Amino acid sequence: MDRPRVVVYGEASVDGRITLAPDVLLLFGDDRWPCSGTPSEALSEILTIHAPQAMLEGSGSFVLPGSESERLPRKSGDSARLSGDFLPDDIACRSGFKGWFVVVDGGGRVRWYYTGEPGREAPGSEGWHLLVLTSLRTPAEYLAYLEKEHVPYLVAGESRVDLGRALEKLKTLLGVECVLCTSPGKLGGALLRAGLVDEIDILCLPIVIGGELTPSLFECPELDAGQKPAQLTLLSAKACAGGSVWLRYDVPRNPEGETP
Repeated sequence: MDRPRVVVYGEASVDGRITLAPDVLLLFGDDRWPCSGTPSEALSEILTIHAPQAMLEGSGSFVLPGSESERLPRKSGDSARLSGDFLPDDIACRSGFKGWFVVVDGGGRVRWYYTGEPGREAPGSEGWHLLVLTSLRTPAEYLAYLEKEHVPYLVAGESRVDLGRALEKLKTLLGVECVLCTSPGKLGGALLRAGLVDEIDILCLPIVIGGELTPSLFECPELDAGQKPAQLTLLSAKACAGGSVWLRYDVPRNPEGETP
């Protein structure tokens, strides 16, 4: 598989929790979280080391499970053309373009305010443009909505987003050589189980949260009988400000080129 290098970064409590509670979104926490509001020392260094051309998030970072999304107008007429990739030329070719903020949203759950368009840029994200990963089962109403909002999307997979195929498209169509995934819960777990992770960076925060339902690192199906855990090689361990520890691991690939 010809795909970009994938680095998963997460900030977690000592007990592996990545948010404060089940109803606290990954990207919109509160000031009880030690790194709230500012990039951590580890993340700043990771961005310098890898210079990713794409940042990857899951829809669960923006909307809670079970929450209702705003209804979109019903799409009438032929929607076949919507089942192909939507990549307007004027976005990647514009002045000051830095990269893609990529979100997996095959269910069409997120309604976007910040898109990267002029005047619709999130604070501190100038030059980064939203791109959504969808599947052939993504509602046509949502694809039409993305087109109207001038948000590019890639179609990868039949009933759900095929992460491997999506990564291949990011490289072949957009020239992305490195992806930094900052959603280390369910999306990080899906990438890990699919053998698509090359490096794991965890900033271990000096807090303990507990809870049975609070999201944690690498949430994914259980190991099959006889299936081995992903084997990691420690690259570095660094003490950071405030008592945090940044652990950096390599995830070796097997001879077929994927995570064992």
